[in-house]
Amino acid sequence: MSQFLQATVYGLLQGGLFALIAVGFSLVWGVMNVINLAHGAFVLVGAYLAFELNRRLGLDPFAAMVPVAAALFAAGYLVQRGLINLVVKAPIFITLLLTFGLNLLLVNGLILLYSGDYRSVTTGYAADGFALMAGVRVPVGRLLAAAVALLLTLALVAVMRRTRTGLAILATGMDRGAAQLMGIRARHVYALTFGLAAAMAGAAGAAVSAVGTFSPADAGRFTLFSFVAAVLGGLGNMYGALIGGMVLGLVEAWGGQLLPGTLVNAVAFAVLVIVLAVRPQGIAGRAFYSSRVEV
Repeated sequence: MSQFLQATVYGLLQGGLFALIAVGFSLVWGVMNVINLAHGAFVLVGAYLAFELNRRLGLDPFAAMVPVAAALFAAGYLVQRGLINLVVKAPIFITLLLTFGLNLLLVNGLILLYSGDYRSVTTGYAADGFALMAGVRVPVGRLLAAAVALLLTLALVAVMRRTRTGLAILATGMDRGAAQLMGIRARHVYALTFGLAAAMAGAAGAAVSAVGTFSPADAGRFTLFSFVAAVLGGLGNMYGALIGGMVLGLVEAWGGQLLPGTLVNAVAFAVLVIVLAVRPQGIAGRAFYSSRVEV
């Protein structure tokens, strides 16, 4: 019983991190109708930036989230204006090719700089934890990562609902033509959207660096987690990404207790298929999808 409870705690904490990784992916998909296959690479760039800030300046990964997110926002804004904007109206296959190429560029750049070895950031609280109950231990690092992930996700929802910029993003995601008729600059809004998604990915990368190891080979895994969590929760739905991340974390944790490690991802996909068979719009999605974002 204690092993199951420990796995549940770990799954919830890991799910919070998955949610932070997925929310930017879901945002871009919902607003721009772009499946960003380079999203996992942006997460890795954030992890390596946090690693460098810790190595050179002694900055804690959670403190490094601010400069990392700012740097990734600027990079995401420029990438959208310079690359993604060229194909934003093209068939989705073209955007898949472009973002896949961007993923290859970023991953191979990281391999050239850092090789394929695994890296990690050593913190004073890495091995700390406290007993929640008999036989159930909560790691401090993962608790911090999950708490920050939840706060950032809720902050993004607040920005989307309460600010003029967020409402402009929502309006553009619902109907680009109507938004432009109301004076909203869709190209600028798309760039802001991609920048916000990249910033969230960078913050997730900084959190990843604080709680585990990472290497350039993890880019595909992070993109896969983003896709599964976003589809589970409901495409373009911010709360859905949060729910999907939690479900994915629990499925992986419970599956790891019952099955060999090589089959854990298969279990996650099995749950995805079952959810889509019962509720095609996802757990928190609407009964239809029309290239829009929900909060």
